[in-house]
Amino acid sequence: MGGTKTAYGIFDEKRTVVKSLVHPSDSECSPEIFFDIIAGNISKMISGCNIAADEIFGACLAMPSFILYDEGFIIKTSNLIKIKEFPARDYLSKKIGMPVILDNDARAAGMAEYRYGAGRGFDRMFFCPLSTGISSSLIINGEPFRGSYGWAGESGHMIATPGEGLECGCGNRGCYMSWCSGSMLSRHIKNWIASGEPTIMTELAGGIEKIDTLIMEKAFDKGDAMAKKALDQIIHWLGVWFFNLYVSYNVNCFVVGGGLVNLGDKLLVPIRREFDGYNHDSHPVYLKTAECANPGTLGASELLLRALGES
Repeated sequence: MGGTKTAYGIFDEKRTVVKSLVHPSDSECSPEIFFDIIAGNISKMISGCNIAADEIFGACLAMPSFILYDEGFIIKTSNLIKIKEFPARDYLSKKIGMPVILDNDARAAGMAEYRYGAGRGFDRMFFCPLSTGISSSLIINGEPFRGSYGWAGESGHMIATPGEGLECGCGNRGCYMSWCSGSMLSRHIKNWIASGEPTIMTELAGGIEKIDTLIMEKAFDKGDAMAKKALDQIIHWLGVWFFNLYVSYNVNCFVVGGGLVNLGDKLLVPIRREFDGYNHDSHPVYLKTAECANPGTLGASELLLRALGES
């Protein structure tokens, strides 16, 4: 599950997708309604494959949330702010009648990239999704690192400028996510427009509320100054963020995924340049683009099998 969409996959014992589904994530739902929808879609997918429910090992629910892993409890979700203080694992398990594992969405995608994608061959790897939000997951010798409670990797909410800028869904102002995530960037752009700064983005989008990173890219390609300002802001703060992760953990492989990666060399090349400006040693550091199709669902299947002792 992400801030904008929810993706499902049913996998066989060979990790082959039997059936998949994608639908928008509804940020206005209560937790109960949100997970009732999830349960209903799971049931429809299983019946649509002519599979008996008892043939399914279980389900892994991968959420962009602060999660108490051992309890299967969601504390908060910055991009789906109503999904908080909720026992999602047990609630969904009762609804669908099978074991459920609750884990982080970045951790799921990180496991997929570690085993099947751009992280192959590295003992230690960060997976960093850049999308509606930004986050990270750390894989060490094939094992996902969760920390003391379960939300290790919520590094997008590390504070860059205490008390400054827009308030993020995490409740703070000045975290990295508030400066360079896709959802927050749209808010920055709208504030600049409201203050009177000129841009062609409103015209390109057909209205201020429709401005997103795709519109920003189109405007950037046309030489729009505000679009360049927005992209420069993303590049600067992501470069700082990657460097701080590197010096904190000394992990030399970063696999980058998420929707913002579609900006390609407009984003990744200058981020690398920004990173190198802070990094004053000659040891190799790899900034790689994710390779797996649907890494969230593939990685969720990996986490599920590990948790059930089936890997």
